[in-house]
Amino acid sequence: MRSYRDLFRTPEFTPFFLAASAQTVAQTMGGLALGTLVYRQTGSPLLSAVSMFGSSLVQVLGATFLLSAADRLPPRAALTALPLLFAAATAALALPGLPLWSLFALVLAKGLAESVGGGVRWGLLNEILGKDGYLLGRSVFNMMSGLMQIAGYATGGALVALLSPRLSLLAAAALYVLAAVVVRLGLTRRPPRTTGRPSVTATWRANALLWSSAPRRQVYLALWIPNGLIVGCEALYVSYAPGSAGTLFACAALGMLAGDVLVGRLVPPRLRPRLGFPLLLLLALPYLPFLLHPPLPLAAVAVTVASAGFGASLVQQERLVALTPDELTGHALGLHSAGMLTMQGVAAALAGSVAQLTSPARAMTALAAVSAGVTLALMAAEGRQRRRTSPPAGSGRPFSRPSPPGPRPR
Repeated sequence: MRSYRDLFRTPEFTPFFLAASAQTVAQTMGGLALGTLVYRQTGSPLLSAVSMFGSSLVQVLGATFLLSAADRLPPRAALTALPLLFAAATAALALPGLPLWSLFALVLAKGLAESVGGGVRWGLLNEILGKDGYLLGRSVFNMMSGLMQIAGYATGGALVALLSPRLSLLAAAALYVLAAVVVRLGLTRRPPRTTGRPSVTATWRANALLWSSAPRRQVYLALWIPNGLIVGCEALYVSYAPGSAGTLFACAALGMLAGDVLVGRLVPPRLRPRLGFPLLLLLALPYLPFLLHPPLPLAAVAVTVASAGFGASLVQQERLVALTPDELTGHALGLHSAGMLTMQGVAAALAGSVAQLTSPARAMTALAAVSAGVTLALMAAEGRQRRRTSPPAGSGRPFSRPSPPGPRPR
């Protein structure tokens, strides 16, 4: 599979893609509306950031207890039920007078369900396209995510400014329902990828197997920590520029789109493995000047350039799929998704806490510096592992004299 045209000619890919697009717009619209609603009510950068990204905090619980369901549930049924659940939770968030503790309880419950949804979704993508088409398909999904986030933040920002955050939440709930309808009508019924009932024991066993491989561990850490910290920077856009947060979110989505096009379509396969760590550094470095609180145009340019570094995740996901047995693909990708989103939630809470004590600009600079440091540490660890596993120089086949003429072994 070599082109985007091949992808959309693949049966079931188009409705799968359209349903995910509607769900991405719903997530971005709902997140921006909720973050704005909480910030207007409380004036707290911490609570605003946690309301937008707090659902990611419980992803670790899903990865620990529920993730075995990712390969043991019928994909169409699961991907129909989950958006309906998200629609109900998002509509409930729009209720006037909802206590703050109830709001955060709904956000966390939604995140627990999302921890399973990621594994189901990306396992099904791998099943539809096969391993040879997964990277190209995931790059298209990432590009779609960038475009739909631009649309979602632009639409959500307009609805919040012209109408109200609650109406924007209701619009997001309607989009979740649309996504469920498209999945139900557009996908065929498929059996689960693995037999047996989902259980905590099965989840732990698969997690232990995946984590037992040093190369997989390094891939997971690279997928989770550096970009999670940068999402913590993004969680402060509302408090950094209250009137222009939608612009910064849209610029971040635009940069992510550019990075995914570059990695998924333009870079030759032989060069892709070399780009992982440089792209992670690109993700962090443009945020360092935020300590000086640059004006909005310069901040928007920095955000756009930095977000191109999210293309590193495509390189790392391709390696993860190559290192994982077929029967654990959904679980492995779900663990990646859950761990990544958990780290994003932790980083959002951390960013909000630092911003509460200092300022949003200083918090963004601090998280970017830590992200760059983690990337450099992972680079050094991978270099040490390669030196341990590669044979010493000159240790090829030892010299031996030619065998005398005689019968050859068969």
